[in-house]
Amino acid sequence: MSIVDDLLQNVPLPKMVRARQLFHTESIQNIKQVIAEEFRNPAIAGKIRPGARIAIGVGSRGLDQLPLLAARVVAELKQRGALPFIVPAMGSHGGATAAGQEELLTTLGITEEAVGCPIVSAMETVELGRLENGLPVLMDRAAMQADGIIFINRIKPHTSFSGPYESGLVKMLAIGLGKQQGADSCHALGFGNMAENIVAMAKIKIARAPVLFGVASVENAYDKIARLKIIPAEEILAAEQELLSVARENMPRLLFNPLDVLVVEQMGKRFSGTGTDPHVTGRAATPYVKTKQRVNKMVILDLCPSSHGNATGVGLADICTRHLVEHIDFNATYANHITSTELSHGKIPVTMDNDLRALQLAVKTSNCLDLAQLRMVCISNTLQLAEIRISNGLLEEARNNPAIEILGEPEEWNFDADGNLRSSPERGGES
Repeated sequence: MSIVDDLLQNVPLPKMVRARQLFHTESIQNIKQVIAEEFRNPAIAGKIRPGARIAIGVGSRGLDQLPLLAARVVAELKQRGALPFIVPAMGSHGGATAAGQEELLTTLGITEEAVGCPIVSAMETVELGRLENGLPVLMDRAAMQADGIIFINRIKPHTSFSGPYESGLVKMLAIGLGKQQGADSCHALGFGNMAENIVAMAKIKIARAPVLFGVASVENAYDKIARLKIIPAEEILAAEQELLSVARENMPRLLFNPLDVLVVEQMGKRFSGTGTDPHVTGRAATPYVKTKQRVNKMVILDLCPSSHGNATGVGLADICTRHLVEHIDFNATYANHITSTELSHGKIPVTMDNDLRALQLAVKTSNCLDLAQLRMVCISNTLQLAEIRISNGLLEEARNNPAIEILGEPEEWNFDADGNLRSSPERGGES
């Protein structure tokens, strides 16, 4: 037996109770109808010429209904005689290679067959100008060779900086459509300058590239589209600020604060740009993002398979498992960190041989003297927060909160013979 096993084997784990957090449920039921209505707007329809080749930027995030959104935009363009094609608009993601970015689109359901148009994935860029600070403003060459450019993205708070524009159309235009070189340029001065640089770059691109409009969605706390708007290029800067405010109100969160221990079963790019959302965990990659959640020890148990080994943000955890580390693609992960210039959250946390030891280590080092009062929450990931598990120490607080439902009785953790949690449907169902 190792010294670590000797130190941790007798650390008790609290019984956990299934609970449901209640958030607003407003969502759009008929995506096709809303897209069709938006395209009938003269400010949108008037920008589409028969025979025009139109590039559609699609990013690396798992937006709700993304394949349907892309397919309906393609269909509406074709109906008006345009010739659409998809371009990856994801900066350095996908390992910063053309093949990697196309593969990432495939995992999101974006294929030529699914959306009804070609996919043109390349990393070459053209320079459109320079900011006053000297940074080059770069744009996807394939998109620039088109007659028009549109792009699809979700509006939400960013994971590494706060400002009037965060994760949305402005950022996709500035960074996503800049490919790896453009992302590298925008990150060159660090996240402290990001809020300013993405706006300056987006303004140049709107003025000097054939940008037509952006397709913006805002999701509710259950990851369903609550707002959907097609915004002409000249209105993007004004409209996105309003949508970001709506997105902030709709953000899911943990209704328990502070926590002694937070357990995240899976991290990955499909859940957040930094693997876990700092607005949920309170763990941010930079000091430039405002968070409210307080967590003493955070454990991440696994890496989502659809991240293809990209473990960007793993260093935000205090503890992880050997299984997670063995599935990291360091080339893909480090490509993100090098581009962002933020290296700290690429470090490997204290690594335990299995889930049991990882959880015991978190409890042991939680600084909670009375384990009966331990404030511990376990979540599947930081995107799906409706159903969670809470420790006995949180039961009284949960019962007094009308936004929380208790779904069962306290239960022991369920480990297999190797000391790993038996996969829940959420954790084991991802392929």
